[in-house]
Amino acid sequence: MTRSRGAKAPSQRQLRVGEELRHVMARLLNAGEAHDPDLAGASITVSEVRVSPDLKNATVFFLPLAGRNEAAVLAALKRAAPFFRHRLAEEMTLRFTPRLSFQLDRSFEEADRIERLLHSERVRQDLSEPAPEHEPDEGEGEGPRDG
Repeated sequence: MTRSRGAKAPSQRQLRVGEELRHVMARLLNAGEAHDPDLAGASITVSEVRVSPDLKNATVFFLPLAGRNEAAVLAALKRAAPFFRHRLAEEMTLRFTPRLSFQLDRSFEEADRIERLLHSERVRQDLSEPAPEHEPDEGEGEGPRDG
């Protein structure tokens, strides 16, 4: 999870509510409660839910199994957002049920890209080059001076 410069880390309450939302959303999606043909039979992983500081908005990061039909699943989730919000209000005890937005989770792709980069020939060459000799600075390595 990357944060822009100056952005505060989420509070414990945001993290706790986000995790509870993630569990309920995953259960609702796997139970097939949304009656949308693009969601029927789709196996969807809810990887994270980020909640705004006021707890009134939540972004649900998801990934369809094997990345199949990403655009169709995203569109279906956006259409079903009011339904999911209503179901969350029934199942959770919150002062405000957050408005839901859905976003494809690209963190797995990014992790895979970094993994491939780390195992690339170019990085391997950089790592195999001998480190330059380090020459001690003046006074480095000597004990305390009496003087």
